[in-house]
Amino acid sequence: MKLPRRKFLYLTVGAAALPALPRFAGAQTYPARPVRIIVGFTAGGSADIIARMIGQWLSERLGQPFVIENRPGAGSNIGTEAAVRAPPDGYTLLQITSTNTWNASLYDNLNFNFVRDIAPVASLVRGPGVMEVNPALPVKTVPEFIAYAKANPGKINMASGGVGSPQHLYGELFKMLTGLDILHVAYRGTAPALTALLADEAQVMFDVLSTSIEHIKAGKLRALAVTSATRSELLPDIPTVGEFVPGYAASGWQGIGAPKNAPAEIVEKLNKEINAALLDPAVKARIAELGYAVFASSPAELEKFVTEETEKWRKVIRTANIKPD
Repeated sequence: MKLPRRKFLYLTVGAAALPALPRFAGAQTYPARPVRIIVGFTAGGSADIIARMIGQWLSERLGQPFVIENRPGAGSNIGTEAAVRAPPDGYTLLQITSTNTWNASLYDNLNFNFVRDIAPVASLVRGPGVMEVNPALPVKTVPEFIAYAKANPGKINMASGGVGSPQHLYGELFKMLTGLDILHVAYRGTAPALTALLADEAQVMFDVLSTSIEHIKAGKLRALAVTSATRSELLPDIPTVGEFVPGYAASGWQGIGAPKNAPAEIVEKLNKEINAALLDPAVKARIAELGYAVFASSPAELEKFVTEETEKWRKVIRTANIKPD
């Protein structure tokens, strides 16, 4: 039977549009059941707290529970692998952190490739570190520290919370860019490392600012510079390391990822809702209380950032020949 041209065109256009309908409908109805957010750390830490805050926001906005599932172990690799192996349907998400970009080079035999196997959804927060010294060290600025370290090679102890910790990597980046001979001393966690610094067993530490700021304000430690690319609102009068050491920038960050091949429409929907959360005054205030700043991005921007961070820290880790304990 020969169809009239107008009817034929109508049917053709309608048929061409059909393949897009399931994708559109999937995004419109998502989520239709609870969503889990895997956190590769124990409950109570900053990653867990921020994941729960964002999860609550998403639950209220999207009408389904976003449930936090803590899967700690192996420097967050256990949780990451669980997310990698989950169906890419948008119902399993991963709290991604700067640790993921470090682990890509710290561990030789991972069963996944973080950059390849996790699709970036949205960034959440960034937090600076701080280069701090025991007040007994006769330096008050980064240039003075560099001059003192050059005059006393191998005599300054740099404390960290362990091999591959933020304190260790931030310090190794500093050593790589300055060529200084500083002895890294790894402690079993941030608390004992801070205790050693306060007792002058160690002389310098590149700590996460949120854990050291009270000691700095009390005058028990001297802040020389923050490690982030820009000055911190928490210590606005303290310069950045990069103001004296060109190319230096180090900060912790967190975001949300999903298994690769997660539906693009769902990723975009989640990104939109998460970015809306980061504009909310109550959310921003809570993030500031935790020592972080809002870090919003598109999925494409986060993908570029993660790739660059992974490569940057690969150079540091290989230069310092860092191996996990």
